[in-house]
Amino acid sequence: MPMATSEYTTAALATNKEGWVRLQSTDGFSYLVKRKVAQASGTIRNMLDPEGGYAEALNGVCEIQERGIIVEKLVEYMSFKTYYESINTKDEIPLNEFLERIPPEIILELYVSRLDVL
Repeated sequence: MPMATSEYTTAALATNKEGWVRLQSTDGFSYLVKRKVAQASGTIRNMLDPEGGYAEALNGVCEIQERGIIVEKLVEYMSFKTYYESINTKDEIPLNEFLERIPPEIILELYVSRLDVL
């Protein structure tokens, strides 16, 4: 017996709630990211909220209106943030470790996109 649309939607949300999401850049690059990491961004968290009624909540694909290199650095930042939020450390967080991986030529573009996405 085929599932009704609402049953299918509920099943899709249940299986993808703890899974992975795809972040798609404007130039065709896509990044498969753990949902918990993607939700470090308030914007993406809202896109993935089933109560918000966005298509991203159903299909698990978030279109980010940025170039691939920018989305890649945003993913790195969200991973870095999620990792250090999840551990209890009294040590200093090695922020320079993250900053050293950002090419100087994209810093301004990354900063502007951070205001929109994060």
